[in-house]
Amino acid sequence: MTEKILAKGSVALAMGAVDAGCRYYFGYPITPQNDIPEYLSAELPQAGGTFIQAESELAAINMVLGASAAGARAMTSSSGPGISLMQEGLSYMAGSELPAVVVNITRSGPGLGGIAPTQGDYKQATRGGGHGDYRLVVLAPSSVQEMYDLAGTAFELAFHYRNPVMILGDAILGQMKEPLLPRPALPVPDPPAWALTGARLRQPRLLKSLYLRDGEMTAHNWKLYDKYEAIKRQEVRAEVDCPPRCSLVVVAYGSCCRIVRTAVERVRRRGLAVGLIRPVTLFPFPEAEIQRAAAAAGRLLVVEMNTGQMLDDVRLACAGSGTVYFKGYPGGAVPTTEQIEQEIERIMKAGELRRWRG
Repeated sequence: MTEKILAKGSVALAMGAVDAGCRYYFGYPITPQNDIPEYLSAELPQAGGTFIQAESELAAINMVLGASAAGARAMTSSSGPGISLMQEGLSYMAGSELPAVVVNITRSGPGLGGIAPTQGDYKQATRGGGHGDYRLVVLAPSSVQEMYDLAGTAFELAFHYRNPVMILGDAILGQMKEPLLPRPALPVPDPPAWALTGARLRQPRLLKSLYLRDGEMTAHNWKLYDKYEAIKRQEVRAEVDCPPRCSLVVVAYGSCCRIVRTAVERVRRRGLAVGLIRPVTLFPFPEAEIQRAAAAAGRLLVVEMNTGQMLDDVRLACAGSGTVYFKGYPGGAVPTTEQIEQEIERIMKAGELRRWRG
C-alpha cells in the first residue's frame, strides 16, 4: 500500500507528470518554478526519459512540439514572462492538434514583476494568449495533492482531445509542503495512431496548421471550435459547497480559495449562510454551477489575486441573475482570512461595496 509522503507543490507536480508517463521535458529556468526542472533533470533520465534545458522558452516550446508530433508525452514549465514567449508555439500546437502539458507557476506582473504569488495570468491562460481561434484546457490546482493529481489529468485530457493543456499554479502552491499520496506509475503508452513515427513501413502522415486551399482554414477552425464545445460539455470540474438557503456565494480558485474557504467556514460558525464555488477547470469554466448559485443566492463575491480577471467569466455566467461583488489583491498581494471575513460580513449586512450587476 502506498504511503503518504511530504512533498513541495512543484515537486509533486513533476512527480505526477513522471508517474503519468511523461518522458520528455524541455524548459528554461525562471523563478518561482525552478523546482520542477530541478527535479526532472535528476529523475527523468533515471526513468528512461530525456531532460533538456533549452536556450530559451521559444526553443523549449518548439522542442515540445517536435516530441509531441512523434507521439511522446512531453511537458514544459515556466512563469508568466516565459509563457508569454511560448504563445506562438502553443498556437501552432493547437492548430496542429498536438497534445502537451504546459505549467505556469505564476509570478506577479505585468512586465518582469516579481516572484510573489499572483493570479494575474488568468486571461492569458483561458483566452489562448496567442494568435488565432484556439483555446487551451486550463486546470487550477489548490493543494499539493492536486498539483500531483492534475498532472496526470492534464496528460489524459491533452491526448484525448489532441490539444495543449495548461496547469495554472502560483508561488504559494509551488513552494508549500503538504502530505501527498502518490499513485502507482503508469506504463509509457505506445505512440498514438496519428503520430509521426517514420513512414518506411506505412503510408505517410501529415500534421500541420497551414491550410491554403479555399475554405480549408475555415473548415479547420470550425473543427477546432466543435472540439472546444465538446470540452465545455464534458470536462467541467468544480468544487461546489453551497448549503441550502445561501444568501451569498464566494467564488475563488487556486491558492486564493484556500484562504477563502477558511473565511467561509468561520462566518458559517457565526450563523451566516455562505456558499463556496471553486473552479478547478478555468477553461472550460463552470458556467452552469455559477448561474445556479447566482439564481439561488442572488449575490456572488469573486475573490482573486489580481484586478478582476475571472470576474468577467463569472459575470457572463450569471446571465443577469443576482449581483456580483469583487475583491482583488494584485501585484503579489495575498488576502488574509480576516479581510475576506470582513468583506463577507459587509455584503451580508448590505454595506456599500463596488459592485457589478450580471
